[in-house]
Amino acid sequence: MATTFAPAELRALARLLDELDYYELLEAPRGTAGTALREAYHAASRRFHPDANRRLDPELRGTVERIARRVTEAYSVLRDPRRRRLYDEALGRGDGPRRLQLVESAATATQRTRDEREGRTPQGRRHFAQATADIARGDVAGALRSLQLALTYEPDNAQFRTRLSELRDKTR
Repeated sequence: MATTFAPAELRALARLLDELDYYELLEAPRGTAGTALREAYHAASRRFHPDANRRLDPELRGTVERIARRVTEAYSVLRDPRRRRLYDEALGRGDGPRRLQLVESAATATQRTRDEREGRTPQGRRHFAQATADIARGDVAGALRSLQLALTYEPDNAQFRTRLSELRDKTR
């Protein structure tokens, strides 16, 4: 059964909405497991569903709809492991937004995946691309040199290390 809100409570929540992070909005502690997170979402969704609050005046219905959209947005980010990781990292730094736009999170995740796959520095990407071309031509020695150069620019790049290790194993 939906909780009835006093108009003042709804207005106060609407004013605080931009200050609440997704966990606070769903009333779920950080690190909440999937099932508990889903239950928190369903509870919040029922409380703020426009149909459950249809008897409110039009201004407050608009407020409830805005809150309901934010609840859905929160769950959409937190249920996806990649988006959640990005969101948690932003919250952990303290400089991140309380909201993570879904398009923004998808673009950030895509960029991060590309950086992990191809390199994040121009020199790393260039040498990794050269190594890939060397492998395609069958020039293993050239590929090894290029990968070692790529690793000088990005020593923590796991993809570069894996490819270098694979090539060394093939040459043995």
